[in-house]
Order: sequence, then structure tokens, then C-alpha cells
Amino acid sequence: MNKKSPNTKSLDQLKEKYYGKRGTKKRDEFEKGYEDFKLGFMIREARIKSGLTQQELADKVGTTKSYISKIENNIKEVRISTLKKIVEFGLGGNLELKISLN
Repeated sequence: MNKKSPNTKSLDQLKEKYYGKRGTKKRDEFEKGYEDFKLGFMIREARIKSGLTQQELADKVGTTKSYISKIENNIKEVRISTLKKIVEFGLGGNLELKISLN
């Protein structure tokens, strides 16, 4: 039987403890940073799964290896039109966007 330790916290509880409640400036900045990281990570993982180097992906999309690296490492924000090119032309996938209102 798995018993949770009384000190065990959920991810939401930890985020609230260290970054504040949802809707606060500090928490919103943290959440945005996570979303940016997640996008770069997803592009990198899809590129690797497709068996492409950054240079090969850049060539397919018509950009530079440096730009792909900056997107994957969250140094550069990517425009939606560029993201669409990366996903559709470079990776042969389909880009789906979602808007959620709280």
C-alpha cells in the first residue's frame, strides 16, 4: 500500500508556495517561462525523433542553425508563422493552437 508522507506536496502546492497564487505577477511570469521552455523542448524532441540535425531542419525551413538552436534553448521567441513552417515544412507535422480562458 502506498501511503503519502504528510510532507508530500503537489506541483500546484509547490508553485503556490514559491511563486504565489495564480494571477499574481510572480506566478504568471513563472508560468510563461515554463510555457516558453516547453515549446522549445517540444521542437527539439520532434526534431530528434524525425532524425534531423538543427542544420537540416534549418535548411528545410529556410532559416539558420543558430536560429533553430535559439528557439530550442528559449533564447529567442518564435513567431507563429515561423513555428508553423518549422512544424509543417521542417518536421512534416501539423500545428494546433489552443486558447483557454479562465
